[in-house]
Amino acid sequence: MEEKLKQEPREVIKIVLFGPESTGKTTLAKELAKHFNTNWVPEYMRTYLEAKWNAYNRSCDIEDLKAIAIGQMDHENLLSKTANRVLFCDTNLLEIKVYSQVYYQGYCDPTIAKYAEENTYDLYFLTYIDVPWEADVLRDKPFEREQMYANFKKALQDSNKPFVVLKGTLEERLTLAIRHVEKLLNKS
Repeated sequence: MEEKLKQEPREVIKIVLFGPESTGKTTLAKELAKHFNTNWVPEYMRTYLEAKWNAYNRSCDIEDLKAIAIGQMDHENLLSKTANRVLFCDTNLLEIKVYSQVYYQGYCDPTIAKYAEENTYDLYFLTYIDVPWEADVLRDKPFEREQMYANFKKALQDSNKPFVVLKGTLEERLTLAIRHVEKLLNKS
């Protein structure tokens, strides 16, 4: 499993959209990729869990997290090969680690936790909870948004990851995000 959770080396800037459920990560990843004419990595956890729900009417079990982590990294490594200078990731292993710890009493598979720390990204966009909650079959914490946001922020701080908080309307978030991405591109 370890080899499957490692990032493949690429000369591309990697940015993670990071934060609680229903905070606009997917929308931002798509819009940023469109703006910069590049790839974005969808959240594999959603694809995997939607398929599981549709087939078995069951949500996530702790055993699913390894397959989810491997799928996320497979997609990231594949899409980084054809990215145009920057790759936007709609989640990463650190997000899987946070969810694991929240749902499984502080536990995260040690290999997932290891690569959540070792895999590197140039910047995280932490999405704030000031957008309306959108319910679906996988989302289950509409009344715990503040605590979930605090968990995500703490994970970034504890891991000493570079991050910018995105708040406000989609346009405000995009404007701020684009400015930070352009700074990174100008440095490379």
